[in-house]
Amino acid sequence: MPLWPLPTAGDLAHDEPRPYVWTMNFGPQHPATHTTLRLVLKLDGERVVDAMPDIGYLHSGFEKLGEHLDFNQYVTIADRMNYVSPMANDVAWHLAVERLLGLETPPRCQYLRVIVCELSRISDHLLCLGAMGLDIGAFTHFVYAFNPREQIYDIFEALCGARLTNSYTRVGGLMYDASPNAIAMIRDFLREIPKTFRDMDRLLRRNRIFVDRTRGVGVLGRDEAILRSCSGPVARASGVSRDLRKDEPYLAYRDFDFQVCCADEGDCLARYLVRMEEMRESVKIIHQAIENLPAGPVNVGDEARMVLPTKEAVSSTIEGLITHFELVMSNRGFATPCEEVYNATEAPNGELGFYLVGDGTARAYRARCRPPSLVHFALFPHLIRGHTLSDVVAVLGSLNVIAAELDR
Repeated sequence: MPLWPLPTAGDLAHDEPRPYVWTMNFGPQHPATHTTLRLVLKLDGERVVDAMPDIGYLHSGFEKLGEHLDFNQYVTIADRMNYVSPMANDVAWHLAVERLLGLETPPRCQYLRVIVCELSRISDHLLCLGAMGLDIGAFTHFVYAFNPREQIYDIFEALCGARLTNSYTRVGGLMYDASPNAIAMIRDFLREIPKTFRDMDRLLRRNRIFVDRTRGVGVLGRDEAILRSCSGPVARASGVSRDLRKDEPYLAYRDFDFQVCCADEGDCLARYLVRMEEMRESVKIIHQAIENLPAGPVNVGDEARMVLPTKEAVSSTIEGLITHFELVMSNRGFATPCEEVYNATEAPNGELGFYLVGDGTARAYRARCRPPSLVHFALFPHLIRGHTLSDVVAVLGSLNVIAAELDR
């Protein structure tokens, strides 16, 4: 078969005998996979005939752990799914728990959760786009994208004391309220981040090498994106105008003015540009939230008897000590309704949902996660067929697959 024009679907039938087709492992130890991903590629010269994703190298039993840890303990597990944006995982988990329990958090808590979710979106997109440029050869672009993430880590550290695995949310609220120092750091970040976006745009948006390597590569049509259950930037880059923050608003997203960023091309370049514009919209949301941050508590009232008391209350009052004892002991804790719920949020990579089944105890009878990476990694064979081996890193980088979230 000649290498040009590109092979058709009929040419690439699995049962057709093809001489000179050879198999190559891409990963699980490869710099461009960024984590433990493995692809089994079938190559005809430099042309990819077929690809088989092989998952399971980072399986950690996260869902099974949800049946053994209580709803507050499990947040440490949610951190480690998409470890690039752990705050977004924490919020998604506890929103599902609060839906099961019928709790509504105070306005200040909702605004702070929105802020950390959008900071996580910026952090996730910066790493995705920086690594995508790095894989194609733009090292300076990676440095431009990576430096602001240090500021985001500093903000998270000011909020909760941890930089990476934050565990910031709690059932019915947050670990801590935002300090004046953390709010000042967020304002400084909002002033400085637009310069990073301009630098990234100048470097790659019109760079001939980058554009030629990404335009028309890994094209995903709108109908195909819907049929394959895509979400997030991958779906919106293919013309699917769906964003849970707009279509099924949660937290305080109804209060903010922002746009849903879409494109029609569905290629790697479109996915890059959609993420760039989404970061600008996230900056708008954070600015509105921080300047209109409500006063008041960040946890539901004490009458709910579901929120862990502060360390000060545990150390200095008998009521705090008793409440803490009742909530953390394995044979105590609050009772959950014997119901099942599914709650999803618009995480940086797409729809992140948790399905929970309550059985009357302080633990979930079943905790199921719907991660966007699993759906998008299944797209890879469809997107890469007919392209060259050098296009593998561009397509894989544009999907932003996180193996810990993929394998769970």
